[in-house]
Amino acid sequence: MGLLRYLYGPGRHEEHRDPHVVAGFRSAPELEPGVRADGSRDFRRLDALFTQPLALLGERNYRQPVWHLPLRAAPEDPVMSDQQWARIAHEVMDRVGLAPAGDFGAVRWVAVRHAADHVHIVATLARQDGGRPDVWNDGYRVRDACRAIERQYGLRRTAPADRTAARRPSRGEIEKAVRHGRPLPSRTLLRRKVQTAAAGASSEAEFFRQLRDEGVLVRQRFSERTAGEMTGYAVALPDDLNSDGRPVWFGGGKLAADLTLPKLRRRWTGADGSVHASSPLRPLDGRHLSERTRRAVLRTAVRRAADESATTNEFLDRLRGEGLLVKLRYSQTVDGQITGYAVAFAAEHDGHEPTWYPGSRLADDLSLSRLRQRWASPAAYRQSAAGQDELTPEERQAFYDDAARAAAFATAQIRRHLVTNPHAAQDACWAASDALHVAARVTGNRHLHRAADAYDRAARAPCGRIPTPTPAGNALRTTARLLALTGTAKDRTVVSTMLLVANFISLLDTIAQLHSLQERHAQADAARRAAAHTREARPAGGAPSPPPAGPSAQARLAMAAFPTAWAPLPQDAQSRSAPSAPTGPARSGRRRP
Repeated sequence: MGLLRYLYGPGRHEEHRDPHVVAGFRSAPELEPGVRADGSRDFRRLDALFTQPLALLGERNYRQPVWHLPLRAAPEDPVMSDQQWARIAHEVMDRVGLAPAGDFGAVRWVAVRHAADHVHIVATLARQDGGRPDVWNDGYRVRDACRAIERQYGLRRTAPADRTAARRPSRGEIEKAVRHGRPLPSRTLLRRKVQTAAAGASSEAEFFRQLRDEGVLVRQRFSERTAGEMTGYAVALPDDLNSDGRPVWFGGGKLAADLTLPKLRRRWTGADGSVHASSPLRPLDGRHLSERTRRAVLRTAVRRAADESATTNEFLDRLRGEGLLVKLRYSQTVDGQITGYAVAFAAEHDGHEPTWYPGSRLADDLSLSRLRQRWASPAAYRQSAAGQDELTPEERQAFYDDAARAAAFATAQIRRHLVTNPHAAQDACWAASDALHVAARVTGNRHLHRAADAYDRAARAPCGRIPTPTPAGNALRTTARLLALTGTAKDRTVVSTMLLVANFISLLDTIAQLHSLQERHAQADAARRAAAHTREARPAGGAPSPPPAGPSAQARLAMAAFPTAWAPLPQDAQSRSAPSAPTGPARSGRRRP
């Protein structure tokens, strides 16, 4: 078996020292390969023991019948003895089900230790009684076994197999990137581009358009049953080719669990996974927008709808398709004739009348009469339209300020959930990834790029669940959409980002605290790493970010002690229900949580 020869060899960098068997389906001394006169190992007997059960399976063998599992301790963990590693290997094989304790017909396996901090378990996927072992989803059983061993031996705790991690590049993909001088493997770079496009897009068509604008190749997959129904997509880089000279394609699900087309559609619609491109879009939330930003956003949306239309009815339909409210003005002399229009955000302030903006108030050329003239002679309009959709420096600064305000609102909402119901903040954790990715793209700040990449795992809910939209999550999606709109301008006027970066730091610190309370250690570490990178993005001399305002130590103890979520009483209720101050000394026999 070539793997055994590698484990007993010097290694690629002479890192294998004193290789020896610590455990196996028989005693370790009995399985240890013999030593020849010249000092080399004799693997013939061990090879025969491993290959004998494969002959019993015959054609029922697995195509790749060797099962290999490296187990490594963390650098800060204590160095364990051979006896401890042997017990760990036996427990893993028992929990995975390949060699249960007391099952003498199980697979044949061996654990080889050739370094102080790790062992390699090698097995052949053929039972000694002629059966074929089940290895379906064995990675989850391995993860559960490792977590049990971490608790038992006091080792560093690692994350469960909750399907929140993105697909990692393979070793071949990493080496290919190094050979071609790319800073990142294609899978990682494509995931970043897809996440950024999805965060800044308001529709499926805009998502694919942004990908193509970024130089990404896009291949769409359509249903074989329903004509014209798109069921998936794949992306590739133009310069990433296989041995046949063709692009290497990655489906959305191969990049990350939340980048499949059905789950991306939920970002734009808030509906279930069966929605299509024609479903109504989730509108941009106007609650966190200033007057200047509202006008600029509406002007951009109206101009885009006008660019894609040729008639009045088509224009009005596109406005409604953007999730905007539309109010029409009719002629007083000609029955049914539309003479003007006004638009407003669908969501602004609960219980208040929307703020309406006529087209002529947004821009002189967006009145209905001017739009009709434009549609009547589109060639003349194209010659005079250059540069008229640019944001002013004041508008661009307002976009950043409102994005920062929306991020602060989301942080406050998450802090409310720290004590009452931590799981209600998952949508905000997911949407924070959108805001970070778009902020990194529009600012070009390398520290924000690193923060967005580091935060990746902290965004996803366990088992690939898509959280229910919440006000905090919608506020962060508003942040992403506002920043994406600033990135469409040709002239990127310098704006102050200090407030935005400071609010991102507070947001990430709060999310890290939230995941710590949930005992989701991998997600908490990811949020802390993202916060550290974001701190490096602050301009020189910028004001330090405020410390995260989380629950007190007593609140954290209470959350750990009680299985159901609780909330503190309102201030007036506390004053009414508080007992009078005791006149004598305080009793010390109260049971602590």
